[in-house]
Amino acid sequence: MSADVILEARDLVKHYPIKTGIIRRTTGHVRAVDGVSFDLHAGETLGVVGESGCGKSTLGRLLMRLEEPTSGSVTFEGVDMYTQRGAAMRRLRRDIQIVFQDPYTSLNPRKTVGDIVGEPFDIHPSVAPKGSRRRKVQELLDLVGLNPEHINRYPHQFSGGQRQRIGVARGIALSPKVLICDEPVSALDVSVQAQVVNLLEQLQKDLGLAYIFIAHDLAVVRHISDRVAVMYLGKIVELGDETQIYDHPIHPYTQALLSAVPVPDPSEKGKRVQIRLTGDVPSPANPPSGCRFHTRCWLAQTLCPLAADGSGSIPPQCSQEIPELVTHDDGAGSHEAACHFARTLEA
Repeated sequence: MSADVILEARDLVKHYPIKTGIIRRTTGHVRAVDGVSFDLHAGETLGVVGESGCGKSTLGRLLMRLEEPTSGSVTFEGVDMYTQRGAAMRRLRRDIQIVFQDPYTSLNPRKTVGDIVGEPFDIHPSVAPKGSRRRKVQELLDLVGLNPEHINRYPHQFSGGQRQRIGVARGIALSPKVLICDEPVSALDVSVQAQVVNLLEQLQKDLGLAYIFIAHDLAVVRHISDRVAVMYLGKIVELGDETQIYDHPIHPYTQALLSAVPVPDPSEKGKRVQIRLTGDVPSPANPPSGCRFHTRCWLAQTLCPLAADGSGSIPPQCSQEIPELVTHDDGAGSHEAACHFARTLEA
């Protein structure tokens, strides 16, 4: 493990069984995460993007060990998380925390804010002895921009943005080294999103946190991320630094995603290549053979255009061979993509 790599995922797989009939016989599996590998460096933000159902949130839960993997490993500072049990796992969880997507359902409505933010101290009493917990909770509320005097209020007395700040306060209560943010701003208004993102950036600067930032909003991910992983049907199809992914994407799926981002300047709209994907996203219970994107891939269709009789095909590599995530050089730098014909999109 490199000196500054704090978290490693290697060949991470999570398949959910499909059970049918009275005896609940397993008839197949949903391949939610299917062979994901990446490194997270200390103090950096790795953004994870992709369409709904691509496995982003399942990946986050695997990294927290809220789900047990089908296979693969997650290593934190040289320790394999999935081999830890009991007290050893509890100590490890102090360093990896999560902020959930929906601030309206992730907070217990029967508990006060003080109880919610202070709950981690019940599990790890050595972090904050009972006599100092109230003061510690008030400090956390102040740190995330909330009034410490509201410690006895309940979640329903706060707005959505304030509730997400409560979730962030709970997430940083144990001074973790890694914070997994599972779409932390998707349920919020745009103006509130900016406030929460700015809060996360300030906390990262002050506390030295590393983030796994899961989202589907490409603009938010670009703003906060140092590197970006693009997922499709349980696999990472492109991985690189923020500039390379957004300015020089080489995987056809990434190019299609970015072409769908609204352009605020009307004079610039016609200058960008528009890519329209046809067909529905395949089922993760029955993904296509070879490259999972080949059934919707505009590049594969371009390489093998329709014949005169209206029939057509795609390159056999795409339909038969699973592309590996390997380094490609696009002329402006290099990053990883899983595509047999990865190339820079020509304007």
